[in-house]
Amino acid sequence: MTRPVHRVAPATDAPIRQDSLRAHNLILTFQQIVGAQQTPVSRSELAATTGLTRPTISRIVDELLTAGLIVETEPARSGNSGRPRVGLGLARTGPAGLGLDIRADALSVCVVDLTGTVRHLDFAARPHHRPQPEQTLRDLAAMAGDAITAAAAEQLTVVGATLAVPGAVEAGVIRSAPALGWHDVDAGAALSRLIAADDLPVLVDKDASLAALGELYAAGPELRDFVCVTGEFDIGAGLVLGGTPLGAARGWAGELGHVMVDSAGPACVCGATGCLQCYAGLQQILAAVPGNEVSGQPYAVAIDALVSAGSPQIMTALDRAATALGVAISAVLNLVNVRTVLLGGNYSLLTSWLADGIQRELDHRVRTASWTAIEVRPAPLGPDAAVIGAALSAVDRVRRDPNPWLARRRQRAAAG
Repeated sequence: MTRPVHRVAPATDAPIRQDSLRAHNLILTFQQIVGAQQTPVSRSELAATTGLTRPTISRIVDELLTAGLIVETEPARSGNSGRPRVGLGLARTGPAGLGLDIRADALSVCVVDLTGTVRHLDFAARPHHRPQPEQTLRDLAAMAGDAITAAAAEQLTVVGATLAVPGAVEAGVIRSAPALGWHDVDAGAALSRLIAADDLPVLVDKDASLAALGELYAAGPELRDFVCVTGEFDIGAGLVLGGTPLGAARGWAGELGHVMVDSAGPACVCGATGCLQCYAGLQQILAAVPGNEVSGQPYAVAIDALVSAGSPQIMTALDRAATALGVAISAVLNLVNVRTVLLGGNYSLLTSWLADGIQRELDHRVRTASWTAIEVRPAPLGPDAAVIGAALSAVDRVRRDPNPWLARRRQRAAAG
C-alpha cells in the first residue's frame, strides 16, 4: 500500500544551516523511496529525481541502510543498456506504528511496519455496560504491551501510537464521545503512562478520519477521492480528496451523525433533534425489535442474526436507516462532489441491507448524479479500518521525516 510523496522544504524565511540542509536532503531522498514502494528505485534514479549529486545520494543511502530504514533489493535490468542496478525499498524491520481503537463493543490494537503491512492485529470484545475510562484504558494498555512485545520479536520497534475514538477530540483529550459515555478524558496522557514503553508518544484522533486513511492505503492508486462513512453508535465521515485524507479540524469535523435529517425527529444525545444518529446508529436500529437482547455480541452481528431470523422490524429499521444515511451523505456529496461512498466500520457488514436505500437517496438528491454515477460499496478493511489507519498514522511520522529516528539511534549508540 502506498501514498503520494509529500516533499518537505525548509522554511524560506530563515537561513538554511548545513545541518538543516542535510536533514532536508535526507527527507527528500527518503520520500522518493517511500513513493516508489511498488517499484524499488535505484541510486541513479534518486539522483535524477532529487537533483542531488551522486556522492550526496550515496551518503544518504548509506545512512538509511545503516539505520535499517531501507534495504537493497535484488539486482534488476535497467533500460536498454542491460546493466544491472540495485533497487532500494523500505525495510520490513525497524520502526513500526501502533494503532489503538476503542469502540462501543470492542477494543483492538494493530502494528504496521514502514511498508504499511499489518504485522499484528488483536481484538477483544467489550462489555456493553461501558466500564469507566480508567478500566478501559488499562485494558487497552495491556493489549498494547502485548502488541509491542510481539513486534519486538519480529525486529520491529514501535515508535509511536495513535488512538482512534468515536467522538470529538482536542489536543489528545476526548471532549465528547457519547458512544463511550466519555467526556473530557485525557486518554493520550493516560495511555502514555500506562503503556510499558519508553517515552512512547500517543496521539488521539477521530476514528472516521483514521478509517479513511486506512482505506486509502488499502484501495491503492485507483481510488483517490471518496467519503468513508463509519457507523456504530456514533456515525462519522472521513473524506479523501486527491489521495489526501482531510484531517478533522481540531478533532471536531466529520460528525455526520449529528447532521439533521428530520427537524421533527426525536431528541439526540447531543441536545439537538432529528440527527442522523437517531435513525442510523446501530443501537437505534436494534431498538426497533422489542425485547431484543444483544447478549454481549457486536451490534452488527446481532442485527445480522435478526435479519437471518426474518425479523420484519429489523428490516424496517434498516430501510429507515438507509434512507436517513442517504439524506445525510447527499449533503456531503453536494459539497465536495466525490463519486465513491465507502460504507466502513460496522456498516461494511450491513452493506447488503443499506446500500440500495442509500443509493436511492443519492440518485435523487445529489445534483451531479444524473451525469456521473455514484457508487456505494463496502469498505475493504471494514471494522478494522480505524485501528489500521491509526497504526499507519503513527508510522507515517517516520515516513514523512526519518531524522528523529536517526537521531534516536545515534543517541542510543552513544549511550552504549
